[in-house]
Amino acid sequence: MSHAPPPPAEPPRIPERPAWDPPGAEPGAGGDAGDPGDPGRRPGPLERFAALPRPAVIGGVVALGIGGALLVGSLVGGDTIAPGTTVNGVDIGGLTPTAAEERLADELGPAADEPIEIVIGSADESPEDSEPLELDPTAAGMAPDFGATVERANRPSLLGRIIGRTGGEVDPVVTVDEERTREELAALGEQGGTELREGAISFEEGAPVVTEPVAGTALDVDGALREVRYAYLNDSVERPVELPVEQARPLIDEAEIERALREFAEPAMSGPVTLTADGESVSVPAVVLGNHLRMEADGGGTLVPEFDGAALAEDPSFVSATEDLVQQPRDAVLGLDGENVVVREDARIGRELDAERLTDTILPLLTEEGSARSAGAPVNETEPRLTADNLDELGITEQMSSFTVNFDPSPYRITNIGRAAELISGSLVMPGEIWSFNETVGERTEENGFVEGIIILNDQYQTAAGGGVSAVATTMFNAVFFAGVKPVEYGAHSFYIERYPEGREATVAWGHLDNRFENDSGNAVYILASSTDTSVTISFLGTKKYDEVESVTGPRTNVVEPGTREGVADDCVPQPPLEGFDVEVERVFKNGGEEVRRESYRTRYTPRDEVVCDDNGGAADDAAEAAADGEAAEAEE
Repeated sequence: MSHAPPPPAEPPRIPERPAWDPPGAEPGAGGDAGDPGDPGRRPGPLERFAALPRPAVIGGVVALGIGGALLVGSLVGGDTIAPGTTVNGVDIGGLTPTAAEERLADELGPAADEPIEIVIGSADESPEDSEPLELDPTAAGMAPDFGATVERANRPSLLGRIIGRTGGEVDPVVTVDEERTREELAALGEQGGTELREGAISFEEGAPVVTEPVAGTALDVDGALREVRYAYLNDSVERPVELPVEQARPLIDEAEIERALREFAEPAMSGPVTLTADGESVSVPAVVLGNHLRMEADGGGTLVPEFDGAALAEDPSFVSATEDLVQQPRDAVLGLDGENVVVREDARIGRELDAERLTDTILPLLTEEGSARSAGAPVNETEPRLTADNLDELGITEQMSSFTVNFDPSPYRITNIGRAAELISGSLVMPGEIWSFNETVGERTEENGFVEGIIILNDQYQTAAGGGVSAVATTMFNAVFFAGVKPVEYGAHSFYIERYPEGREATVAWGHLDNRFENDSGNAVYILASSTDTSVTISFLGTKKYDEVESVTGPRTNVVEPGTREGVADDCVPQPPLEGFDVEVERVFKNGGEEVRRESYRTRYTPRDEVVCDDNGGAADDAAEAAADGEAAEAEE
């Protein structure tokens, strides 16, 4: 009997298990990688790697090497700028951002401060015909930002470099202060383009003159801002940079000009205008009116008249034409009747033209005809300060002081002393005011009514206009002295003049020495001055502050004898000798017979040297009289 052979033996099976102990399994329950002969042991990492197919192992190693290289390459090479990168032709490729920024500052920085040449177009000329202007980028608030420019540049990784990635031209980043740029452009706009001229009508020599309207161009500031922003540091933009303009058309047309001529301009110049006041009438010629008249556009396409009444009021021709309508107020003229103050001539109210109302008065008359071109003058009354009714209110009730200086008659003395007294008389000095001899009398010139006479200059008699006026100055000083008011500025002659009270006399010199006093009496002071051929008298009218003011003169001290010298000038005037000395005068104030206070005035006189001249004829006679009377001008008048 035959037997079937036995089945082949099966290889031993390894139980399937997870790569790691499942959660909850006891440690070592599934075996570990300790004993290779342990059928339950887990294979280690090297065994698992060895079990991988060889192609997979080779590919993984290659991929890992490439990735690492790329990582390192990106860290090392990604912070440099791509080759071939330029900014306005400056190559910054391959540089770090810091180095690139420094190169741009070196290469482009100077150009950033250079003016931008511009041209403003106009309606009637091509840009080539316009005058180029320059825009200062710094003043316009324009500057390059090289850091921001570098940020725009491409910085490729190693892979990008491996595959040949390069840079290109990068536009520079520019910062612009638009407000400053607009201001600079607007200023340049005033120099370029053509100005719009509206039609207008002026008047010359009493006839209308037409100004024809002309269209103009104005800079388009917004458009110009865009153009200069783009052109700044941009070599590709042609210079000069052409800036856009806006057209401006006049509102006044020919029809409006014809209407204005017909309805206003021609009638306005058809004849004079008449102004009347208080029975007086004056005629103002059209030629005078036309100097202050225009027709201008009102912004709505209409020409309207503009008349400057204030300027007309100051026009010498108008002032002359209307002088009969205008009169200055005149204070009352006072005098003395014994010790009493009387009104010799009452005050007169003044009239002055109201310049602000002249326009409203005259403008409506210009389109009228004949007698309708007449109107009452716009005048205001001006009140005098002193009238017969306000004497008591001002406190002008009595004579405060009076002083007289006598002199030998001489034509120049009579003229000069009389003229000075005329200018002084009637002065009204209110409480607290300061009166000035020089301001009241004015410069002693022929135009002011003075003639040449003997003066003292450089301690010597000479001739000049105004000689003799010191007699009036001395009279004024003594009127001030005995009125008890306060002297502010005065000066004695350099050497003593015998006819004046020593230590109580004064001279004046235009531009150098004045005779001033302050009215501290508490009431108004009226100055009354008069002269004859041999004397001048000045009286103060007001209210006495003191019952009596006395003068006490001390002895002469520090006496110095005069010398003798020869005159050398062509206009030499002989001079008799007189000693120099010091003297003190006391001013004593009394009320009720009792002294209330005292002031001291000290004067030093220099010696009057004898001056000998040859062949002076009449000048010697005048000098002898001058030595007796004493005169001074310019240095001492």
